[in-house]
Amino acid sequence: MTEQTHTATGHWINGEVVPAGSADTITVVNPANGEIVAEVPTGTAADVDRAVAAARAAFPGWAATPPADRAAVVRRIGEGIQAHSEEIATAITAEMGAPLSLSRTAQIGFPVAVAQSFAALAADFDWTEEIGNSLVVREPIGVVGAITPWNFPLQQIVSKLAPALIAGNTVVFKPSEVAPLTARILAEVTAEAGLPAGVFNVVYGTGPVVGEAISAHPDIDMISFTGSTRAGRRISAVAAETVKRLALELGGKGANLILDDADLPKAVETGVMMAFSNGGQVCGAWPRMLVPASRQDEVVALAVATAAAYTVGDPTDEATRIGPMSSEAHREKVNGYIELGIADGATLVFGGPGRPEGLEKGAYVRPTIFANVDPNSAIAREEIFGPVLTIIPYADEAEAVEIANSTVYGLTSGVFGEPEHALAVARRLRAGQVDINGAQWNPLAPFGGYKQSGNGREFGRLGLEEFLETKSIQR
Repeated sequence: MTEQTHTATGHWINGEVVPAGSADTITVVNPANGEIVAEVPTGTAADVDRAVAAARAAFPGWAATPPADRAAVVRRIGEGIQAHSEEIATAITAEMGAPLSLSRTAQIGFPVAVAQSFAALAADFDWTEEIGNSLVVREPIGVVGAITPWNFPLQQIVSKLAPALIAGNTVVFKPSEVAPLTARILAEVTAEAGLPAGVFNVVYGTGPVVGEAISAHPDIDMISFTGSTRAGRRISAVAAETVKRLALELGGKGANLILDDADLPKAVETGVMMAFSNGGQVCGAWPRMLVPASRQDEVVALAVATAAAYTVGDPTDEATRIGPMSSEAHREKVNGYIELGIADGATLVFGGPGRPEGLEKGAYVRPTIFANVDPNSAIAREEIFGPVLTIIPYADEAEAVEIANSTVYGLTSGVFGEPEHALAVARRLRAGQVDINGAQWNPLAPFGGYKQSGNGREFGRLGLEEFLETKSIQR
């Protein structure tokens, strides 16, 4: 066993470390080498009760705090994340295997940008509005239960915590048991930023125990969840018993639709990056590349050449671009899809099943590209959540749009082509976010899904409104 530098001895409740109600612990395993890096408590429903009680008690005072003061705290939280960036990046790489270079940039940079953007938004937000003889007032919902996945462990919680705090809510948070280490660091950052005790609480544990307890708790007013569609369905069913507000950001199977008038090298290079970044463990990835059938060979050659630069290896090596999958179980799942793609008749043009050469230990897979993929096959329709790119040829634009919209998901997609042409096609896609020609991410634009990718929106004004109640006062 390696030294457990990140071990959490208790939950974070009411501004301090609180011993867990159970002596059981969850082991956190470094997926790069299988070594234990930490242990965290196995939370219980009683632990959730304590956290909810603290959040409920802290709610009146925090809700009455002026929005400008709440925004100042969130701004300081963003600054604190930046100040602790190396500690956070090291923890993320250790717990879920993201390359350290990615942990230092996107895994830190995104949540800092989100915190700062919400803090800036508060000053100009319409907290009250006159409509005829009515005063429309936007008020905090109450206690928010936040449940997040392991792929971007800090980004996911800040995307919920920042707007929840700006809105005046208090929060009970359950991190993924796969990647729980950044939760303690963030809790300490919030205390350093001046967040009152009880406003942010952390309970470690599993989904079936702690997640269920949060979803069902009668004193939790809203659930904000990011994760699988399967888990989202269960949370929806449990939360329905108390008619909670729900914001769900679920699975995805994004399409990169490359039009005949696209800048092909740019479209393919960006598309490979969007399929392989973070080892493909991104809900907003583009694992499907839709290409004109007459240009598939050209696209394949470009994609293979681009993929060759995605070095797989030790995530602490600065040269590594793809680290291990988050766990051995997830490695087996991704590898199974690669084997299924071959069995279903797709043309393997890069990678394949099995471990990369020289990496017999750790949860590594070979980044893989398939061509001539049937759009109705499993690898084209199901969320693999790994570095597997499927190239799907289409006969004409109508078929391309039909294929892009053919999954149960509708989270993100991309379109490459002449700008006005690409915009026209983007309007036809059933997805909550569509990027044209690799456009830059905008933290003020709403993000969320159509269909079984969820409901509600994160980021920007609409993301803040998710955490607010609306009251009309007639006078």
